[in-house]
Amino acid sequence: MPKFPNVLIVEDSAPQARLYEQYLKNETLFLHFATTGAQMQQLMTEHNIDLVLLDYKLPDMDGLAALKWMRQNGQECFVIVITGHSSVGIAVDMMREGAKDFIEKPVSASRLKTSVNNLLEQARLQTIVNDFQNTFERNRYHGFIGSSLSMQTVYRIIDSAAPSKATVFITGESGTGKEVCAEAIHAQGPRAKQAFVAINCGAIPKDLMESEIFGHVKGAFTGASSERKGAASQADGGSLFLDELCEMDLDLQTKLLRFIQTGSFKKVGSNKLEQVDVRFICATNRDPLADVASGRFREDLYYRLHVLPLQLPPLREREQDIIAIASDFLLNYSQEEGKQFKQFSAEVEHLFCHQYDWPGNVRQLQNIIRNIVVLHDAETVQLEHLPAPLNQISAQTSAMGQPVQTATASLATPEITEPNQITPLAQVEKQAIEQAINICDGNIPKAAALLDVSPSTIYRKKQTWEQTE
Repeated sequence: MPKFPNVLIVEDSAPQARLYEQYLKNETLFLHFATTGAQMQQLMTEHNIDLVLLDYKLPDMDGLAALKWMRQNGQECFVIVITGHSSVGIAVDMMREGAKDFIEKPVSASRLKTSVNNLLEQARLQTIVNDFQNTFERNRYHGFIGSSLSMQTVYRIIDSAAPSKATVFITGESGTGKEVCAEAIHAQGPRAKQAFVAINCGAIPKDLMESEIFGHVKGAFTGASSERKGAASQADGGSLFLDELCEMDLDLQTKLLRFIQTGSFKKVGSNKLEQVDVRFICATNRDPLADVASGRFREDLYYRLHVLPLQLPPLREREQDIIAIASDFLLNYSQEEGKQFKQFSAEVEHLFCHQYDWPGNVRQLQNIIRNIVVLHDAETVQLEHLPAPLNQISAQTSAMGQPVQTATASLATPEITEPNQITPLAQVEKQAIEQAINICDGNIPKAAALLDVSPSTIYRKKQTWEQTE
């Protein structure tokens, strides 16, 4: 919603419209006027209208038709119906159809201003709630899958960091998706249409690394039969991703620092200085400060690159995301391999989420699902389909004679013996939510999953309770 909300007065009587304008002249809002339903439709299409003062009787349509048009055309705004005494019943019907209030003629200044201000405040709060919901209900983001709070934090950091040219330093265990994160930063930013070039500093021999980054001229070393552009030149105008940066040789770290500071470099075997415009994104699965302390990583380079830190959570801390990620892999690989797999059994889901720590993170989960799909075929993944080391866990569980328990919260239901013991529904709902949160040790997304509701529903209700206490 804009700084000053847009209010549309739909009234075919010019004196009445001027009266409403006079009543609202000191309020912080923009007024728009329409005398017919057609003009109303045009103005609502052209402007982001927050509130409509709608006269029930218009020359070309009635209020019910106007409300129906708004709903069909996605005009999500608050409506106040202004009506005469003879049409109060119709106004009530309109409120059932979505109008938020109605005012009888003659309209008083205080009544109009109170209703307008109250609904505009509701609109403002609704916008905040919607933004909050949108933030906490993103279950996909570029190459990521997951709606957990830890991933929502990652998404928000990427949203904030992407428009900048500042270097992002990604840390996280192997397999957590550091390159996916780097690609998301690039795709979300203004350089999205330019090149994204990735270099794995741990996979390239150190004597070839300088050439990989800066390129070389013909004859620079044995085997350099032609001139070659390095990653720095290829990424000009775009983003250069340096993965496993802490594996880089110390001598090359010095040259990299100079390149980052000046944007200029020399190809191997050349004296010509070249200038490029590159956005740097770095990543490591090690503790960079520990490498600084041990002398394996230059301190000045660390502080030059460690501008916007971003920590990716391990899969074991994303319990609620595991099945969503696994299901996506399962369906994609089943289609690719021509298999029937569609889902996981409850026992497999429990093992995935509660009995295994996934030391290889998402990459390991991906490989496990690929193994299952290639070697087996069924509609449902069962325990017997699991490869090592997961099959060892399922075998141990079976040998111990312990039934696999699904993750459900046992919420106590109070026994009712007398009518006057009946608890109001709103209180029962609050007690159930609070009990679920306590069972889950304060983990609201987990409580939401057990209650089969969206996490944003619980956050919204808690906010309402806090405001009324």
